[in-house]
Amino acid sequence: MHPIPTAPLRRGLLAVLLSALCGLTLAQEQPQLDLPRTTLKAGMHLIQAQVASTHPQRAIGLMHRRDMPANEGMLFVFEQAAVQCFWMKNTLLPLTAAFVEDDGTIVNLADMQPLSLDSHCSTRPVRYVLEMHQGWFARRGIQPGFRLGGPPFGGR
Repeated sequence: MHPIPTAPLRRGLLAVLLSALCGLTLAQEQPQLDLPRTTLKAGMHLIQAQVASTHPQRAIGLMHRRDMPANEGMLFVFEQAAVQCFWMKNTLLPLTAAFVEDDGTIVNLADMQPLSLDSHCSTRPVRYVLEMHQGWFARRGIQPGFRLGGPPFGGR
């Protein structure tokens, strides 16, 4: 049988637990800026993409980012092709998601509004999703069927 902790000990344990939970909440509100990076090609345009390849990295994505350079984005890499769906919870920047096949071909594009819980899905199974500033693809005439290049897509 375990003894019941005394009131001061219980208060101390509660304080430690609350402190840890508050720290976890604050850590989750920080943007991810230290992910690995890769350079992708969209015709003559270069994209500096952060690579989110683990479940925790993908879950946070571009949340809490207040700004991002014009030619920077985030490439989400999944273990296997599936219909991928994204939303914008805690994401402050308007983004366009490009749902991309293994060979770099864009399947479909979806404009997403900040802080929205609306779901945006690929029209076919894909392993990659590239998020860029909203309008980045449109301003460059990039549409579904366009093929991106770079190491994830066979280096082309």
